[in-house]
Amino acid sequence: MLLGAFALATAADLGALLADWHLGHVLAKPLLMPLLIAHVLTLRAPRLLVAALLCGWGGDLALLFDADAAFLVGMGSFAAGHVCYLVLFGRRGTHPALGGAYAVALLGTVGLLWGDLPADLRIPVACYSLLLTAMAYRSSALGLRAGLGGALFLLSDTLIATGVAQWPQLPRPDFWIMATYAAAQYLLATGAVAAAPASGQAYGPASGQAYGRTVLQD
Repeated sequence: MLLGAFALATAADLGALLADWHLGHVLAKPLLMPLLIAHVLTLRAPRLLVAALLCGWGGDLALLFDADAAFLVGMGSFAAGHVCYLVLFGRRGTHPALGGAYAVALLGTVGLLWGDLPADLRIPVACYSLLLTAMAYRSSALGLRAGLGGALFLLSDTLIATGVAQWPQLPRPDFWIMATYAAAQYLLATGAVAAAPASGQAYGPASGQAYGRTVLQD
């Protein structure tokens, strides 16, 4: 039921964006992460996953306000969520070639955007992009589902950055940003739950022997 409610809220939000109904977006967007959190809690989600989704919720709320300060607060909240994800992913192995591809994407994107970004946002955006790309790359350690979620998160935030840089946009850019973002958080959350130890504790060095016994189910 909670997952169905998350899907309905996502559909309502995307429909509001397509209809250019701002109030509908303002009402639906804040429901997304709480419903996803409630769903993963029923599955005994790791605490770090819940923390990451809560940070995402904080970012969602901040970006409802059209102001530079709100944008920075939102970016900071999402950055904290990426840190939670990175700790959650632990020391699991990832493919070096994938890391190289993400590094090229990071350098290329930041390099192309740099001159078009407002001067006071260049360093924050570059630092955030580094953290986001690291999260997207490391997400593949939990399997294909989480890895796809990390890639979609990177795509969603890149679309935001191109808008800030005032690059040409797709029709209804907010729709594509929210569609990729909602899918990203869903895939990351369900991928992390599928890969978590049966006890529901976080993986990584702090989880001791449970970390070594974790079996990927994705």
